[in-house]
Amino acid sequence: MVTHKIAVITGDGIGPEVISEGVRVLEKVAELDGGFKFEFTYFPWGCEFYKETGRMMDEDGINKLKEFDAIFLGAVGAPGVPDHISLWDLLLIIRKSFDQYINLRPVKLLKGAPCPLKDVSVKDVNMTFVRENSEGEYAGSGSWLFKNKPNEVVIQDGVFSRKGCERVIRYAFELAKAEKKTLTSISKGNALNYSMVFWDQIFNEVSKDYPEVKTYSYLVDAASMFMIKDPGRFEIVVTSNLFGDILTDLGAAIAGGMGLAAGANLNPEREFPSMFEPIHGSAPDIAGKGIANPLATVWSASQMLDFFGHEDWGKKLIDIIEEMLLEKKVLPADLGGSAKTKEVGDEVLRKLG
Repeated sequence: MVTHKIAVITGDGIGPEVISEGVRVLEKVAELDGGFKFEFTYFPWGCEFYKETGRMMDEDGINKLKEFDAIFLGAVGAPGVPDHISLWDLLLIIRKSFDQYINLRPVKLLKGAPCPLKDVSVKDVNMTFVRENSEGEYAGSGSWLFKNKPNEVVIQDGVFSRKGCERVIRYAFELAKAEKKTLTSISKGNALNYSMVFWDQIFNEVSKDYPEVKTYSYLVDAASMFMIKDPGRFEIVVTSNLFGDILTDLGAAIAGGMGLAAGANLNPEREFPSMFEPIHGSAPDIAGKGIANPLATVWSASQMLDFFGHEDWGKKLIDIIEEMLLEKKVLPADLGGSAKTKEVGDEVLRKLG
């Protein structure tokens, strides 16, 4: 029997509540399949850990995580801890240390999910964002000069390497080719005269290796408009770290809200563990009340199953979420229901069998 070793970082706020349901779902899937199992190891890292130790994770945390096949992350962030510390000292250091250069985010409107757009059907919102996840605007390069003086200057660099751009663009082309879909590149080459011109150039170069893939290119401001006015024109989308971060939250709003938004941080070569997470944040205002929506976590569990080659189970989880949205019997408050977090998890387990 295959054992998938999973490091669990439940994190802050509602993180422990939703991850608990995700773990239950994965355990049930493994039990029903019988051909594999999960082995979960928990790490108490996050903002509370920071308040106690001055660190977001153990000093040798990356070495500890290397031993696992994947990481299941809840949410990071809490009042009293600056956001740049909670992000850079846990989530981003994991992404960078493990070269998780692909951020894969589905933007798919399921039947029964709320959509704020008028006259839009489920067939119109079915995108996969391939976001560059290791460099670009989030490379952490820059300077802070003359701090707290009248002539203070801050420089934030965007770092775009040929290797970094080409590998994420090629991954997107391979995905579009496999799924027989169009590929859209989103950049801002008219204003960012070095980084985005470079991105556009590499996209055009790589496209020559994939003549069967129909391509489009949009400036990010135009793409934002078209995601609202005509979302059906997007199928597979590839874009930079910053633009991908912003546009996928816009996509989440279109496709039912942050309570249904999941993301995978992939190291495609599997040299290092990949990481799977709901992207809704820690929501400290409702933490501990047992009312958080765990369906984004279930969706991220589906992505993990896909990554391990259990695509049939991954699809089953998405089908179950869709069934629940259509039935409207057991849904959390943000989706118009009154079910508690655990009750939603119980319903997923019941539908699994």
